[in-house]
Order: sequence, then structure tokens, then C-alpha cells
Amino acid sequence: MTDNFIRKIEKLAAEIGRPVNLMEVCGTHTQVISRFGIREILPKNIKLITGPGCPVCVTAQRDIDAIVNLALASVPVVTYGDALRVPGYFGSLDGAREQGAKVYDVYSVTDAVELAKKIPELVFFGLGFETTTPMTAWGIQQGLTVYSAHKIFLPAMEALLAMGEIKIDGFIDPGHVSVVLGTAPYAKLKIPQVITGFEMEDVLAGILLLLNQIKNKDTQVLNQYSRVVKDAGNEKIRKIIAEVFEVGDGDWRGFGIIPKSGLKIRNKYKQFDAKIKYKDILDKVDFSHSKDPDGCRCGEVIRGLMESKRCPLFGKICTPDNPVGPCMVSVEGACNVGYRYLK
Repeated sequence: MTDNFIRKIEKLAAEIGRPVNLMEVCGTHTQVISRFGIREILPKNIKLITGPGCPVCVTAQRDIDAIVNLALASVPVVTYGDALRVPGYFGSLDGAREQGAKVYDVYSVTDAVELAKKIPELVFFGLGFETTTPMTAWGIQQGLTVYSAHKIFLPAMEALLAMGEIKIDGFIDPGHVSVVLGTAPYAKLKIPQVITGFEMEDVLAGILLLLNQIKNKDTQVLNQYSRVVKDAGNEKIRKIIAEVFEVGDGDWRGFGIIPKSGLKIRNKYKQFDAKIKYKDILDKVDFSHSKDPDGCRCGEVIRGLMESKRCPLFGKICTPDNPVGPCMVSVEGACNVGYRYLK
């Protein structure tokens, strides 16, 4: 099956006869592509580029600095494991814990809700896209205080196209996010797209579908992952998100502010909004230093402008054991993935 896909891809690539840039925007797809060496087996004129698919990586430095300052101010903080190690100007949550701050890591929001029963003043650092947001919404409904860095994904794809820094011929759309969104919202992008699964054959099938569109000058949203992703998505999950969150501007690492891409807690649940509850602490933080560390090119990697291995810090100063930026911290980050599957 794999050989058959490759032969068809090679045939189409030759027929197209020009360089083609395809961008994957899902951290799990990035891992699959690197794990199976898919970039290396494609024809030379077909290039796969990693986009902003890692939730931890795109979390703005300002949000990292904010949550670290809450921890340093003796506010108990809990979040997912990867987020603990992201370095900011004031250090990381892990670093704050070493200084005596009460910082905890959990595998799920359910665990955070249970922990909050023992530590009522606990703040959950919520981040990620439409796939992790529903559980955070549920946690807020259970009385969990949250610092929200949650984002809506589609505006980042629109921003990439509008910025025009790199030519993108087609998108491999985010598989997990698409379970929630369905297929229709992507149509506004007017570019070849395919939603794929997470097996090697899924990704190759997706590439083949994209190349067919490019050859035929078509701009459809094709759903290779129909065994999981339904055209209408999951309306129940979208309602849960909309009940607790409202859309606002979002701050993205590598992009800055993207209009209508952030999720803020509705006024109805403001008593559980850490940005309101601890406004006095956050107002005293100097965010003028909240930017990527010196030499870190994570912002450019996120936007597809640079391969992770081209960063001068990659594999030298910056490694998974000693990450300088978030792209090397998260297992979905392009630098972390590139380091683990270095060819």
C-alpha cells in the first residue's frame, strides 16, 4: 500500500513539474511525518513544512510570564506537564517550583478539579486549541479557577496566508481540531486542503489528494479521515465551549495578536477567571521583556520560515534536556520532534 502511494505521488509530482509547499498544522502529524521519514521519501519538488500545530509552542511568552509570576506570588498553579518547562523571562513553572512555589502537573482537567477540592485557591493554566478547550470549560463549570491561553485554530491558518511570508500550496489540516470543527469552516481559505488521520498511509493518502487538487487547480476541503471526522464536526463540544468562553483577540508566539483567535472566559464565569481574580498581581508584572529568548528562532519555526535544524541553537545550546524555547520543550514541537528523529 505504501509503495503504491509513493508511486502515485511521484507521478503527480512529475506532472506538476514545479516546487510544491505543503504545510501540516498538527503536532501529531509532525511526529508521524518525522517518525516515518516521510519528508525523505517524497520527490524533491514536494516539500512538507511544519506550521503552528503545537499548542505549547504558540502560547505567547506574555502568558508564560504571567502564570510564572502568579506561582512566584504564592498562588498555587497546575497545568499539563509540557507547559511546566517552557522558559520565560522570569523562569519556568518548574523553576518556580524549585524556588518553593506550589506548582503541580496533571494529565487531565479532571485531575485538576480533584486537586482544587483540596487547594481551593488553585489556578489551572489552560492552553491549547478546540481539542483541549472543552475539558477546561467543564472544569470552570465545576468551579475550577483558570488562566485561559486557549486559542481558536483557523485564524492562524488565515494569518499565515495573509502574511504571505511563505508560499503555501496546500494544507494538511489539523486532525484533532477537525473532529470538533468538521470540514465546512476551512472552505473560506480558498486553498487545497485535506484532513487526514495519523497513520503513515493516512498522511501519504492526504499528500496524494492535495497533489491531485494542485494539478487540477482545485480548492476543496477533502476529508480522508472520515472514519473519525464528520462533515458537521461535533456540535455538542462546540456548545460546551461557547457556553463558557467567548471569542476575543489571541496572542500567539511568532504571530503576535491575531484578531478573533483567542478564547476568554465569559462574564458569567468571571469569578473563575484568574486574570480577573489576580489582576492586582498581574498588573505589577513588567511584560516588556516578554519575548523569545536571545537566539531562539521558535517564532520563525512556527510560521514555517525556518526548519528547526537551521536554528543556530538547535542541538547545541538547545536540546530537550536543556530547552531554550518551547519548540524544543513540547513533544509536539518542531524542534523536539526534529531532534528526536534527526536524520
